[in-house]
Amino acid sequence: MAGLLKSRHFCLTSNNNRGNRMKLAVVSSPVPGQVNAVLSNVALYLEQRSWRLAGLVQSDVDRPDRRHADMHVRVLPNGETFRISQDLGSNSRGCRLDTASLEAAVGIVTETMSGDIDLLIVNKFGKQEAQGGGFHALIGEAVLRGIPVLTAVNNLNRAAFDDFSGGLAHELSAVEEEILGWLSKSRIGRAA
Repeated sequence: MAGLLKSRHFCLTSNNNRGNRMKLAVVSSPVPGQVNAVLSNVALYLEQRSWRLAGLVQSDVDRPDRRHADMHVRVLPNGETFRISQDLGSNSRGCRLDTASLEAAVGIVTETMSGDIDLLIVNKFGKQEAQGGGFHALIGEAVLRGIPVLTAVNNLNRAAFDDFSGGLAHELSAVEEEILGWLSKSRIGRAA
């Protein structure tokens, strides 16, 4: 794999003559919250099998007085939890992401990436990543190091993700067995 650095944007392209796809998979589901639950379950399953994980998994905490749930992330592997959403009021419609909290989580994950990692899980390739921030550079670094990366993307950021991955990411459904099957194929010497 080769990387091309353009200002803050890291674009991945394949220079592998055998045509192998990169170890990057994107999980999707039309059901709200399903991807977060599945990625959390996969992380727990792998942690119980001593996989060396880095990244974030997201859980949403419903609030009866708000239209939107609070977004929380758990940092892998240490378990520290951050609320990454701002409370903008019960009728808010704008972006609720607390970018300072997200960047604090990115900083912690960056530190864990210096060691041996079996898998990087990023809860979402979102607006920050689409603009070259958030986990954008860490995803690129992991792919270039041969570390499998598991993430999700919504329709709003799909074009930016496809540009970033060069269309070479594996498409997976939000089904634990499908994800574990991909991981078994992607991580040589490490069974899921």
